[in-house]
Amino acid sequence: MAILSLIEQCRSNFYVAFFAGIALSLVIIRFLSDAHKVRQSRNPSVSTTVESAVATKKKDHVPGQWTPSTFQLPKPAPFPDWNIETTKPLPYRAFRHGPIYHTTMGLRTAQSDDWIQLDNHYPRYHADKARRLVERGSKCCHTAPEAWPAAVELLEELTAYLPARYPTLFRRTAVGLDNIWSGESFNIVERPLKEDPIVMCGRLVQDDLALMIERPDGQYHFLSGAILLPGFWRLEDKIGMPLSEIHTSGNVPQYKEKLELGMSSFFKRLKCEDLYVRNNYFIQVDDDLAWSWSIGSEDDENHSWDTAVENRAIEHHMFRSERQSLRRLPKTGAVVFTIRTYFHPVMEIASEDYVAGRLASAVRSWGDDVARYKGAPKYKDVLLEYLDAEHQKQLDRGLDLEKEEDVRKYPW
Repeated sequence: MAILSLIEQCRSNFYVAFFAGIALSLVIIRFLSDAHKVRQSRNPSVSTTVESAVATKKKDHVPGQWTPSTFQLPKPAPFPDWNIETTKPLPYRAFRHGPIYHTTMGLRTAQSDDWIQLDNHYPRYHADKARRLVERGSKCCHTAPEAWPAAVELLEELTAYLPARYPTLFRRTAVGLDNIWSGESFNIVERPLKEDPIVMCGRLVQDDLALMIERPDGQYHFLSGAILLPGFWRLEDKIGMPLSEIHTSGNVPQYKEKLELGMSSFFKRLKCEDLYVRNNYFIQVDDDLAWSWSIGSEDDENHSWDTAVENRAIEHHMFRSERQSLRRLPKTGAVVFTIRTYFHPVMEIASEDYVAGRLASAVRSWGDDVARYKGAPKYKDVLLEYLDAEHQKQLDRGLDLEKEEDVRKYPW
């Protein structure tokens, strides 16, 4: 009897423990679910992952078709104290210490107020673009018929944004906007427009512009662009191409292995409410913002780093950095890609604390494929010798390497 009583007691304890375990599990699951909902309800922080960049794809989406969104870009606040003579370019120094060079999309969220960035280099960019439009015209700017509505929409978006963000440079009018500095007037309501709307867009900003539109094949194609200050590539070689071919034809390192899938997914799921930015950088061994003549004539089909003069003096080395933004236009669904180039002598940026050492470390981190793509064999020896010497000067005067992260966080 004692044994049977013991067995019954154990069985009773087992059931109590079993059901208590189930109850505890349900409590934990509920807690985790509520915590997840709280995290989702909060504003997302800056992220470099594609997952945070995308919305769930609509199950009924038909490739090449877009249902217009009611989203409107919020009216931006005026850029504080913006002045065409005194507002300096933002100091993007978008390179990281080695020894590893990471190939990623490098996307960051941004505020819609910061969509277009202008500064006191505007007059040079405006003049270079005007000259290029006269000299090269359709070789630099083109809109396919199917992309015309998207180019008009971009023009409308810039017409609303620019006078609000830069009221000392642009003034809104009944038919469009005026450039107060240049004296140009833009009528965006007359039909036909005086010129391709993407050309009008290109005249307004310092950025080059590209519109990517999804076709029935499910791929985003480059169908409209004002590529006036590209440095190393030509619109006529890329227009009409899908996103993947643009990159593979340019031999972008590790694109197929590390970038293609994520980039394709990002474009397909980008929401109208989102603005994303990324940065890159190059070294150029001449001072032409529009076209790097050191790699050959722009009209030469075989232009490349192979034709460049090797180891030009450091005085000819330029730091070329792009700040790119991506957002979706709500009416047409086109993805607008802005490419703002920042262009400075290497000797100028290397004088800034920490920059020489970090740039030297970044260049040394390039693998063979990245080094070839960036033309490093043509300038690396001269560049690194100079950067190392400048870095040593900074150390000799007491530069504290432990404070670098506090002073210069990426991408600055």
